[in-house]
Amino acid sequence: MTPEPIPSAIAAIERPREALMQWYFCKALATTVAFPVTLLLLYFRYHTMRYRFDGEGIHMSWGILVRHEVMLNYSRIQDIHLHSNVFKRWLGLARIEIQTAAGSSGSEMTLEGLEDPEGMRNFLYSRMRGAHDKTSSDPLTGVLTEIATELRAIRTAVEQRRA
Repeated sequence: MTPEPIPSAIAAIERPREALMQWYFCKALATTVAFPVTLLLLYFRYHTMRYRFDGEGIHMSWGILVRHEVMLNYSRIQDIHLHSNVFKRWLGLARIEIQTAAGSSGSEMTLEGLEDPEGMRNFLYSRMRGAHDKTSSDPLTGVLTEIATELRAIRTAVEQRRA
């Protein structure tokens, strides 16, 4: 069974939107005294941030001096959170936090500056569920499915006898 192809709108995403840099500027402005340093760090984060969505998972990278690269398979996704405050909504932004069963309290990956955050969340949910459904090739799962089918047939037969 081959996985469904990635929608072209999602496969085309490589960089965050320009509105994310506006959000980073406001965020740096809130640090008052540390504004220049914070803005510089966020500027480099924005300009080095890259995304790639393929059939197996999400690839994200950022950084100049310290290069961060995260690859997250769809099958590892446990939960997805969409966060957006008033200013982010005004800029048309949201932050998608993806959590795995790794045991850490924070998110495994945070996607920022995407064009359609709700659409991305829905896409990730469908991939997450599809990846979990594909693990049903386990022999125990097949036996349990057969048992459930037989029980349904018995229940239907009993209900027909009563009627």
